[in-house]
Amino acid sequence: MTGVTVPDLVPLPVLLPLLGAALTLAFRRSPRLQRGVSISVLAAVVAVAGVLVWQTDVNGPQVLWLGAWQEPLGISLVADRLSSLMLLVSGIVTLLVLVFAIGQGQAESEEEGESQTPLTIFHPTYLVLAAGVSNAFLAGDLFNLFVGFEILLFSSYVLLTLGGSAARIHAGTTYVVVSLLSSALFLVGIAAVYAATGTVNLAQLAIRIGDLSPAVALVLQLSLLTAFGIKAAIFPMSAWLPDSYPTAPAPVTAVFAGLLTKVGVYAIIRVQTLLFPESPLQGLLMWAALLTMVVGILGAVSQSGLKRILSFTLVSHIGYMVFGIALATEAGTAGAIFYVAHHITIQTALFLITGLVERLAGTTSLDRLGGLAVASPVLATLFFVSAMNLSGIPPLSGFLAKVGLLDAGIAVGTPLAWLLVVGGIVTSLLTLYALAKVWSQAFWRSPADAPRAGEPLAGVVAHRAGSVLVAAPPRTLPRTMLAATATMTAVGLMITVVAGPLYAFTQRAAADLTSRDPYVTSVLPEGVRR
Repeated sequence: MTGVTVPDLVPLPVLLPLLGAALTLAFRRSPRLQRGVSISVLAAVVAVAGVLVWQTDVNGPQVLWLGAWQEPLGISLVADRLSSLMLLVSGIVTLLVLVFAIGQGQAESEEEGESQTPLTIFHPTYLVLAAGVSNAFLAGDLFNLFVGFEILLFSSYVLLTLGGSAARIHAGTTYVVVSLLSSALFLVGIAAVYAATGTVNLAQLAIRIGDLSPAVALVLQLSLLTAFGIKAAIFPMSAWLPDSYPTAPAPVTAVFAGLLTKVGVYAIIRVQTLLFPESPLQGLLMWAALLTMVVGILGAVSQSGLKRILSFTLVSHIGYMVFGIALATEAGTAGAIFYVAHHITIQTALFLITGLVERLAGTTSLDRLGGLAVASPVLATLFFVSAMNLSGIPPLSGFLAKVGLLDAGIAVGTPLAWLLVVGGIVTSLLTLYALAKVWSQAFWRSPADAPRAGEPLAGVVAHRAGSVLVAAPPRTLPRTMLAATATMTAVGLMITVVAGPLYAFTQRAAADLTSRDPYVTSVLPEGVRR
């Protein structure tokens, strides 16, 4: 057979962004060429991911072994239903956030004579981030997964500190210290896994882990879950996130909120279903899910800044995903996968909207905001739709995702599962309360009613607009930024439209994960399955 086969497409979501990063670095003197290369590369990644979604659903997992080593000693890249869906959603998010960032950079250039976002650094670093995300989703062994995480760490630190302000450097330092700690724990876990089993290939581990004593397997599982739990911001390892994300530029915060914690969640799904299907830690995971939901949403309710409210809701809703994983059932896993896809799009849209709010009003503090519904009805509509979706208002995808998880919890029927069901309902109601507070204060009330409307912002020249002192001059919303945000919101709504086929897809993905056979038999030749 000649031509390009489907397995040949598997490495492209990693290779294309890396090639694009090299090209954008070479074109550092031409922002227009950088923009063209970046958009083209990420659009190609979305197209490849779409093909892989279809192929994995029809033909099963697609595997490509790299290097000249005899299987299973080489590096395997594996696209199955789960990883291909994550590739597609992450590709759409990175593409739309890039368009938003380009619009922001162009608007700042026109207004101030120069961009505050160093495009020479931004484009190659952003593409490297996209490559790291793809590599983590496709990794067929623990060490390659570690490499994906390290690519994310390197590029995310650069993006987090763009602009070089003291607040960004401080937040970036906290983020890097926490990330290095989780990476060190992950590396120790990999070494322990290899010492116990003689391999780090996930398919081989699925076979060999069962031969270990329960105590050794438990230690390995705890080491991996701790490392992934930090990256996924699961309570009590989530305190770093609300302090790290709000200081970053709007597009960086959006892509971080949408994707980076979900890579950790993906790793937990993969490890729990493939390596530890009969886990003794289900109860521990259930308690972690409950505390993540409740503590996170209580933090959101207590905040007065839009960015911090959304950061705490991000932590809280990670708990829903861990809820589905902890149930260790096919229905729970399907609900978790659907919730991940839903939450990536909605959380990204909300942070993009927050970036537009900050541009329009000069602040995201609820004490200084008001009248945004009058100032920009389009922005108000986008926020309202995304907020209702995140809160789980029917018939939106957030409601469908939560119903799927709650049904799975009720089916398990244990007291702890019922407690999680109640916790999920309470968290959803408190999410609605927190976002309704944002709506009523930032969008609905008049600016004159804001308690600190007359206080000038630090470092910002204040101008008088009528009887209210505002951070001004208020800036218009560039069409490119608004279009990217509207499209991201529409993608969230599209998940509602295609919820039936998508949920059926996630159920098939969950069936593959719980059975483990499709993954193992696709990766390993029959003669090397020990």
